[in-house]
Amino acid sequence: MTLRIAMWSGPRNLSTALMRAFEQRNDTEVIDEPMYAHYLCQTGLEHPGRTQILASQPQTWPELRRWITGSPPHGAPVWFHKQMAHHLIPEVMGWDWLRHFRHAFLIRDPAYVVASYIRRRPTPTLADLGFATQHQLFVYATKIHGTPPPVIDADELLQNPRGMLAALCTALGLEFQASMLSWPPGRRSTDGVWAEYWYDAVEASTGFHPYKARTVDVPNHYRELVERAQALQQPLHEARLTPAT
Repeated sequence: MTLRIAMWSGPRNLSTALMRAFEQRNDTEVIDEPMYAHYLCQTGLEHPGRTQILASQPQTWPELRRWITGSPPHGAPVWFHKQMAHHLIPEVMGWDWLRHFRHAFLIRDPAYVVASYIRRRPTPTLADLGFATQHQLFVYATKIHGTPPPVIDADELLQNPRGMLAALCTALGLEFQASMLSWPPGRRSTDGVWAEYWYDAVEASTGFHPYKARTVDVPNHYRELVERAQALQQPLHEARLTPAT
């Protein structure tokens, strides 16, 4: 039986590096943002590479559901889905299909997320960044699992990759594999077609880069956005995992 892991994140949040880590496991296949084309089709938003993205994935919900709740291409026992929370459109997709997954969450200081995101796409909204949907998903996953799902903080992952990955694996019922700590540089066939616009840093990496404490300067007109995001993220922040010893 396949263990489907939905790792819910937002943009600019180490999610691709975490996908790389899981792809290094000997029991896991990965899938990169499988709801992206459906999201663009439903919203009509213009994103870099929109035409390529729409051509690369299912655009209708019935076809998309069959794909993501099916089996991994090569039959691995673990199927890791890197998911962007803002790609979920509940009014179209509903919530019942989420029961097919074990859910986990990757969070990061909203100030950093906003500061990083606006370098590529200015004037983001709360919906663009997925904080509200991530909060709703956390509440729903807590309800269906009976306990809060695992949450890891991106900065804490950088500070202690081994400890945080080991804690995450334990919470998901997996054995930690040291292979998760490094990977070959370059693009992967499993990367979405949008990689050329967003993945330059992870393509140059061979592991989680060393953590560097920094002060993030968010322009004043984004402060309200950051504060709203922080309030939504607070319950996830309080539930986050501590590193394994």
